[in-house]
Amino acid sequence: MQQLQVVKHTLWIGTADLKDLYVKPGNVAIPLLAVLEQKIRQGVSIRLIHAKEPGKNFREDFDKYPLLWEAMERVLCPRVHFKMLIFDLQTVYIGSANLTGAAFGMKSETTRNFETGLFTDMPGIVEAATNQFDEVWMGKHCKVCKRKKYCGDRIGE
Repeated sequence: MQQLQVVKHTLWIGTADLKDLYVKPGNVAIPLLAVLEQKIRQGVSIRLIHAKEPGKNFREDFDKYPLLWEAMERVLCPRVHFKMLIFDLQTVYIGSANLTGAAFGMKSETTRNFETGLFTDMPGIVEAATNQFDEVWMGKHCKVCKRKKYCGDRIGE
């Protein structure tokens, strides 16, 4: 999550699950949503693809950041199971971790998930991840998706 501090232009986030995640960029734990709002203020364009509506705590926290409602682009796709963060289309995290406290956040060592992931700037991997994200974002698979009734955004129609 340290890469969030240096992203300058674009941040693409793909995750199956979203929860009220807190991060510790310095000495104080703050909501990830606060970090994302700060990035938008700095001119970073943020896209979020997620598979289901977030939990109550996340939604309540989200309501505290009106800039996110206006500026963060969001697509709900029930088929998304990938977990990736793409920073400035130059570096990527691909792994098992959803955007939850048990994966990335402030849980204790005894209550965290066992996650794995790859962080790289290798052009071929970054390009493949970017293409996969973009295909879902643009709705490439929507016409043949058999879960459209669960998709709140109905992209690709």
